[in-house]
Amino acid sequence: MSEPSANTNAAGGAQTQTRKADHLRVCLESDVQFRQTTTGLERYRFVHCCLPELDGAEVDCSTSFLGKFLQAPLLISSMTGGTETAKRINERLAEVAQSYQIAMGVGSMRVALEKPEVVDTFAMRRIAPDALLFANLGAVQLNYQYGVDEYQRAVDLLQADALILHLNPLQECVQTSGDINFQGLLDKIADLCSKVRVPVIAKEVGNGISAAMAQKLQAAGVAAIDVAGAGGTSWAKVEGQRSSDVKSRRLGQTFADWGLPTAECLENIHQLNLPVSLIASGGIQNGLEVAKAIALGADLVGLARPFLQAAAESSEAVYTLADILMAEMKTALFCTGNANFQQLRQSQCWEKIQ
Repeated sequence: MSEPSANTNAAGGAQTQTRKADHLRVCLESDVQFRQTTTGLERYRFVHCCLPELDGAEVDCSTSFLGKFLQAPLLISSMTGGTETAKRINERLAEVAQSYQIAMGVGSMRVALEKPEVVDTFAMRRIAPDALLFANLGAVQLNYQYGVDEYQRAVDLLQADALILHLNPLQECVQTSGDINFQGLLDKIADLCSKVRVPVIAKEVGNGISAAMAQKLQAAGVAAIDVAGAGGTSWAKVEGQRSSDVKSRRLGQTFADWGLPTAECLENIHQLNLPVSLIASGGIQNGLEVAKAIALGADLVGLARPFLQAAAESSEAVYTLADILMAEMKTALFCTGNANFQQLRQSQCWEKIQ
């Protein structure tokens, strides 16, 4: 494919970098959470086991994902990159991903392709040599001058184990001058999956993936689906609040609670029994909710905002959060009488509250 001019890249890179800085500021300082729509996880509860017949010290949270060992089924979800603040946050997150042997995704790497001088704000392999790392680019860029080469370059820059392909139609609609040409993307995604040299993960950004769309994405060749449902950060609200454009601000308010709840997406896709790995994210707040998501069929569970808030504070805060999450997951296993997450999924020790 033809390369955009250097001037086009520079201008686009500067705009993308400004947008990334805005996203961080708004997510940390403003109320951008869903208000009416919840994750749906509150409608499920575990059946308490008063006599676990287990040694709590031997409860094991470990698992594997895409062939790599993890100490827990935890993903530090994609958030940021492209600025000095983002670099500091990513470095703190990468330290914990390495130390706790959990997975980590970076934010959209488009700015790194358009502005190579910010690549080091994403390149966390130097800090997390053994962690499961995911590169990240928007699927819609396949309709805006990007081809397989650009996506492979993002993977190579990060030395990533997999590529997240994020799907964000609502965010692009609300964003001033957003990229809204999603026509013909499924065929292009299928072509990318067949040519890029790592597994591809299809991920929403907080509005959910339906069972019908999961079937189409699996058929296109994705190795994993991150449902990224509603109930956490509303990117319609984020884009609306960062915009000075009246129309964008109104769209952000109108569609602030748009989306499919995380638990609903997860349960519906899991019932299809597709040959694809499932990631649950979107509003997950603690280790108990991680355990609920695993019980509902997730193979890996992502948290974004809790890690972002901790990383913006200090490295110590991120370590403290990871330690608490591990303790919460182990407590959920112990108090349901399960020694590990495989047993939890098989035991059906949960019930839906009507």
